[in-house]
Amino acid sequence: MSISIAIHGGAGTMRAADMTPEMAEARHEGLRRALRAGWDVLSEGGSALDAVAAAVVMLEDDPLFNAGRGAVLTDAGTLEMDAAIMNGADRAAGAVAGICGPVNPVLAARAVMETTPHVLMIGDGALAVARAAGLEFETEA
Repeated sequence: MSISIAIHGGAGTMRAADMTPEMAEARHEGLRRALRAGWDVLSEGGSALDAVAAAVVMLEDDPLFNAGRGAVLTDAGTLEMDAAIMNGADRAAGAVAGICGPVNPVLAARAVMETTPHVLMIGDGALAVARAAGLEFETEA
């Protein structure tokens, strides 16, 4: 069986002309880490769902990407995150929107998919699912 994985570095309009060579290399290294995380799961016989989650967690943990810690702030200066995940094998899906707090929104989306009858949850309901799943939350500064 052959395996493959593809990722992208998030939404937005970061232009190459606006990046220093060091910033570009740091972003490429972040992409390599995310690819490696997903690849390692697949090469060890893990599921595509686990590989996707592992790769996205790496991107969410890297402040250079518009995901998780690096997400763009709202006009009010707050961080509201969205994430979605889908299992192609059974078409199960989960998503969260407008959430603040979980370190890895993709894991909150996965918890919605795996522990509720819903596909999309927002706000307090999504946060309750994330807490019930034991997910890590950012601490208040």
